[in-house]
Amino acid sequence: MPHVRSIWNGAISFGLVSIPIKLVNATENHSISFRQIHTEDGGRIRYRKFCELEDREVTGQEIGKGYEDADGTIIPITEEDLAGLPIPTAKTIEIVAFVPEDRIDPLQMDAAYYLAAGGAPAAKPYTLLREALKRSNKVAITKYALRGRERLGMLRVVGDAIAMHGLLWPDEVRAPEGVAPDTGVTVRDKELDLADALMDTLGEVDLEDLHDEYREAVEEVVAAKASGEAPPEAPAPERGGKVLDLMAALESSVRAARESRGEEPEEEEAEVKRLPRGGTSRSSPKETGGKKSTSTAKKKTASSTRKSTSKTGQGEKKTTAKSTSKTAAKKTPAKKTATKKTASRKRSA
Repeated sequence: MPHVRSIWNGAISFGLVSIPIKLVNATENHSISFRQIHTEDGGRIRYRKFCELEDREVTGQEIGKGYEDADGTIIPITEEDLAGLPIPTAKTIEIVAFVPEDRIDPLQMDAAYYLAAGGAPAAKPYTLLREALKRSNKVAITKYALRGRERLGMLRVVGDAIAMHGLLWPDEVRAPEGVAPDTGVTVRDKELDLADALMDTLGEVDLEDLHDEYREAVEEVVAAKASGEAPPEAPAPERGGKVLDLMAALESSVRAARESRGEEPEEEEAEVKRLPRGGTSRSSPKETGGKKSTSTAKKKTASSTRKSTSKTGQGEKKTTAKSTSKTAAKKTPAKKTATKKTASRKRSA
């Protein structure tokens, strides 16, 4: 690949077929980097490497590698020690298996590289491997050594090239324990419906249209200060109301997404009907279009019911009063007779 510096040279081991390749970076970092400076005078802050035993600054040529043991002892490790490791992947990308791509957990994905054919003799076997990967709809699982350690990789076809993704070893991926909410949460169907409506409204996006707005803003600040101008002021953050209801938040999100796309809000689809608290029922919201609300109809029905009940109650009261008075009139003489008999008994005594 012209104008691209390779970071590793070796070969792909495809059975007994050896394919010379060059490894080049498939991605590049466009983020803005800053230097540390002395705030008083703008001088650069630099890190210097000192030897602890001699207490002096050393150069890069004097620096090697060492492994610190559990007791603090440093064991020197030379490049010759690493180069002589008895592993077949020292200069080889060894294909160990072919698996469906969906077998690879995205959490394992690491750095990405392009594999360039290492000269004209590699063109035929390189093309053979590429076409075999295409026809099988599988990816190749590989092992390779890079920067002092053996790694796991995945080969797949990108356009007319073979790309390799570094993979983390399975034991390097943490299990999601203690990450999800540990309390029981129930999601209602209406909430899921609004979430689906929000997803449909946001729709898809062409990734080519996305860009780093933060980096662009930093570049504007740097350009303004370099020319002696005041840096642009950041817009005041929008102060949103406190979200009290998940349904209301979803409804507002759907409406805002539709408005941003120039669509008319569809009230019927995004209508929120809050469920009552404590299991008590509430009347439905007032209908539009000149129709009387359900609550008004209920009030009139209740009013007419009270009137009929009061009339019935009055009639029953009158009837009950008459029958009570007649009964009382019949029972009165019996009471008087009982009184007279009691009095005569007392005199006799």
